[in-house]
Amino acid sequence: MLYAPEAYWLLSPAAKAEIVNGCGTAGWKGKLVPGHLLWLSIKEACDIHDYMYYVGTCLADKEEGDRVFLNNMLRIVESESVWFLKRRRRHMAMDYYGAVRDFGGPAFWADKNTNECIGLALA
Repeated sequence: MLYAPEAYWLLSPAAKAEIVNGCGTAGWKGKLVPGHLLWLSIKEACDIHDYMYYVGTCLADKEEGDRVFLNNMLRIVESESVWFLKRRRRHMAMDYYGAVRDFGGPAFWADKNTNECIGLALA
């Protein structure tokens, strides 16, 4: 089972479609990012990450979203991989995590005006 804030699981399909877009950024560049680790879908982990970026308000929220993303990818790898693909998929998950940690700032900060937490909880 993947971790997500409770509000994520309560979203209607229409509301979810407004917020999440799978792996990668919105637009054509995002289509270049695979939603799988060697044929193992990580789309739900990406969707949860998108949601956490959407509701996050400060750097601590971004960092938490990035850690949850890694944790969820590793959960998927551990529960759905055959032994000979696990190690490579774990390394790929770390690469995805590094990418969002190091380069996800513009996606997180889009349409936000402050670096201060304003009291919105992710849970």
